[in-house]
Amino acid sequence: QVQLVESGGGLVQAGGSLRLSCAASGSILDNYNMAWYRQAPGKQRELVAAITGGGITNYADSVKGRFTISRDNAKNMMYLQMDSLKPEDTAVYYCTAAVVHTTTDYWGQGTQVTVSS
Repeated sequence: QVQLVESGGGLVQAGGSLRLSCAASGSILDNYNMAWYRQAPGKQRELVAAITGGGITNYADSVKGRFTISRDNAKNMMYLQMDSLKPEDTAVYYCTAAVVHTTTDYWGQGTQVTVSS
């Protein structure tokens, strides 16, 4: 019943910044944990950053210190601020939401991030 739509992807030079946004069609209050995943060609999908309904965050080692995940439950929005981008960050980025204590999860369609060297 929850639909997620990512936006903000694009082409950026190495060292630049992008902010990805995820808009949810319904409420994403603290019953949902949310996360950003990414998948590059020829590589497995990986968790980039996660955030609980209460705002507790977790990051992949490869993005720590460069990316910041946040959410605004009142606006049903989640964000990924990406700074100091590297070519290896190039991937399709997906917004996800999971109902806590269940196996129910929702995925957006993804947004392409391309970082040029």
